[in-house]
Amino acid sequence: MNEKRSQFNSNVARSLALAEREAIDWVSPLKSDEYAEYRDQAFLDKLEIRLEKNSLDEFWPARGPQWDALGKTSLGKVLLVEAKSHIPELISSLQAERTESKAKIQRSLEATKLAFSSHADVDWSKRFYQYTNRLAHLRLLRMNDVPAYLVFVYFVNDAEMRGPSTASEWQGAERLLHSYLGIGRHKLQKFIANVYLDVQELQ
Repeated sequence: MNEKRSQFNSNVARSLALAEREAIDWVSPLKSDEYAEYRDQAFLDKLEIRLEKNSLDEFWPARGPQWDALGKTSLGKVLLVEAKSHIPELISSLQAERTESKAKIQRSLEATKLAFSSHADVDWSKRFYQYTNRLAHLRLLRMNDVPAYLVFVYFVNDAEMRGPSTASEWQGAERLLHSYLGIGRHKLQKFIANVYLDVQELQ
């Protein structure tokens, strides 16, 4: 994003089918900002977003998702990025200790599950929690009429992390994830994109 920005932007633009004239401006992580990543109200402030209909405090407790990257396009689209280097990173479960925090998260995840047309008899706070909480925050922004897009960046040929060597391996893992979560066709799918970046081509 900092050293290979043009190459990264072209991949993101293609995945989102952005118009050729629509530029992307990343606001984190930036070298000039010590590569800081943002969460909670700080990520909204960084993107200059105000939630007028449904507040973040009512939707999610403190220490929510920390975004790997945040950006905006010249036409006003908001980009939330989650990046992965190897398949085991997809697996996680809710670790909140406070009962009130857990209850708030569970309520929002259940509502998100319905929004994604899932009827699977599984708890969205387990197994693939990091994935589902990103979906939940995309929904929150969309409920507030924010033109948000969720971009999953999957690195290929990351030998240091022993990651997948092909995009098809990531795609297979995501099919299993979607099957478990009961995610098929849904009304938010056009706001989600996958980007597969070959580490060897970025060197």
